[in-house]
Amino acid sequence: MKQLEIFTSLFQIMFFLAVLLVTAGIIFSRYKYIRRNIELGKSWKGEHNPAERLRLMILIAFGQKKMFKRPVIGLMHFVIYAGFLLINIEVLEIVIDGIFGQHRIFASLLGSTIYQILIGFFELMGLGVLITCIIFLIRRNIVKVERFDKPEMKGWAHLDANIILIFEIVLMFFLFTMNATDSILQTRAMDLANNIDAEHYKVFDTPAYFLVSQLLTPLYSSLETTSLVLIERAAWWLHIIGIMSFSVYVTYSKHLHIFLAFPNVYFTRLKAKGEINNMPSITKEVQITMGTAEPDANATEEEEIPSFGAKDVTDLTWRNILDAYTCTQCGRCTDVCPANMTGKKLSPRKIVMNVRQRADEIGQRMDEMGEYYAPDEKMLYGDYVSKEELMACTSCNACVEACPVNINPLEPILEMRRYVAMEEADVPDAWKAMLTNVGNNGAPWAFAPTERFKWADEIKNSNQ
Repeated sequence: MKQLEIFTSLFQIMFFLAVLLVTAGIIFSRYKYIRRNIELGKSWKGEHNPAERLRLMILIAFGQKKMFKRPVIGLMHFVIYAGFLLINIEVLEIVIDGIFGQHRIFASLLGSTIYQILIGFFELMGLGVLITCIIFLIRRNIVKVERFDKPEMKGWAHLDANIILIFEIVLMFFLFTMNATDSILQTRAMDLANNIDAEHYKVFDTPAYFLVSQLLTPLYSSLETTSLVLIERAAWWLHIIGIMSFSVYVTYSKHLHIFLAFPNVYFTRLKAKGEINNMPSITKEVQITMGTAEPDANATEEEEIPSFGAKDVTDLTWRNILDAYTCTQCGRCTDVCPANMTGKKLSPRKIVMNVRQRADEIGQRMDEMGEYYAPDEKMLYGDYVSKEELMACTSCNACVEACPVNINPLEPILEMRRYVAMEEADVPDAWKAMLTNVGNNGAPWAFAPTERFKWADEIKNSNQ
């Protein structure tokens, strides 16, 4: 009998390690895939100010500062976020238990009183996560908040959000079930006459009391000890395997922002939001014309003919693609977009989602074709984003200001619009007239610089 118990314990440890290693392998593979896709973009160099970047990361990514512009929703989101972080401490204990074949190993290290207080606190956070997820499900599927019901949120985007919320609810249920049945087993383990592994469940000197799951004990207290052991072990395994599955699923989901929000905020552009980046090729041409720079004598013929703007994700910077993989799809950017408010087709959230979709499509093609990779005929502009969407943007930066993780939807919009204007010369007639006037007169109006203040002279003469 003792040998059977040892064999069973070793088998469980080996199985747990195998599941853990497989999960780690899949996550590492996804990390390499996502990093490779982000690096499809061009180089990007931000302002060198590590102290300011760290401050922003702490306030915005860790402290959720921008979420609290809508206090109630911000508080609920913080409950889920904080619960996720704190409950992972208990998950750490489960992982250690699984590796070493122990049961509640932290209890012996911390003492029963401190341990039960901590578990009670974690359970309160778990209850907050459970309630908040239910509220969020109701908002998405019954109340149907407008920003969650836009065209780009149909299909997979809508299903993904629901899967994550249901996933978290189920995980909390397994956690409470595990603790409730364990609490009963801790009590029964005091009586060594019970036919259970008393040493395994006799963790505390006094019967365990867990703040929230204790309310569920009446559901299980009438069950036989053998059944309780099966339920407790099943809940333990389902909870930890669920956590591992969740970790893998997140890499495919919009909830990748759980991890990418930190580097994304750290690499925030620190310049004023209204300052539009100049195109290096144009800047160089202007400098050469003004005599402040010399042409590059070593430039090849291809380098002498630069491309303008962005037609595909490979024309954007890696920072823009990182934005896309960080997007929470919350829709705050679209919610404040004046073009979208007035019924135009533009949705900043859709643009960012399109960048990720296109990067994923290229990445998948690269993996499938390997060394024989050849680009397809699709492009971000035209196949994913239409000219109508780009021309509706007012460049107001409202979307940039609204994003809770400092994503900049305006940059890819401007880069694609530059492509439309400078490569295809396909802008509205009113734009053409304005651009011609800027080139000829240095202003958007059809007046020569010498006549620009003529109206002021007329007013002055009329008052004399």
